[in-house]
Amino acid sequence: MPEYFIFADIIGITAFTISGFLIAIKNDLDILGVLIASSLTALGGGIIRDAILSSAPFAFTTLHPALTLITTIFIAYIFKLYKKDSIERKWMFVVSDTIGLVAFSITGALLAINAEYNFFGIVILSFITAVGGGVSRDIMINQVPTVLVSDFYGSIAVIVAFLLGALNFFNAINEFNIIIVALLSITLRLLAFKRGWHLPRLNK
Repeated sequence: MPEYFIFADIIGITAFTISGFLIAIKNDLDILGVLIASSLTALGGGIIRDAILSSAPFAFTTLHPALTLITTIFIAYIFKLYKKDSIERKWMFVVSDTIGLVAFSITGALLAINAEYNFFGIVILSFITAVGGGVSRDIMINQVPTVLVSDFYGSIAVIVAFLLGALNFFNAINEFNIIIVALLSITLRLLAFKRGWHLPRLNK
């Protein structure tokens, strides 16, 4: 597995663990609920991705996903993120969720490219990897999945997949270009949240 895949995976797990932790606190879940929400958010998309790829879940065959998850929850508890005021928690959630979204979009796209999927396959696997965990978490807490209502959320995963698919077409997949795609995507998502950009909705 390429080093930049492992790096992106660790970043994604860390960021999504924090966002899962914060949304669990927001919904007043108990300790078990916090662990489940964090685990689903951080690992769910990758497990679904690996099932599509017909491979053993990466989270179950290597040590770093579980270690990253547990360490992040421990650090979040030590630094008392659950005691931050609602505005600070909201921005912490948005930033961590955005970083996780982009990182997992990248890992999904890279694995699809490695499996020689076509452009459509790259987009679908990137999207599922990025949003699968969050959707599982939201269903568990009886909430409309963020991807269906949030500003430029799922769209970012699609944009990442298109950019990496285009780079692959021109044989330009490398660490530098992946970092550029990540930074552009994170910036776009945070701007969309700040300014309230969203895709057109169908009016009744």
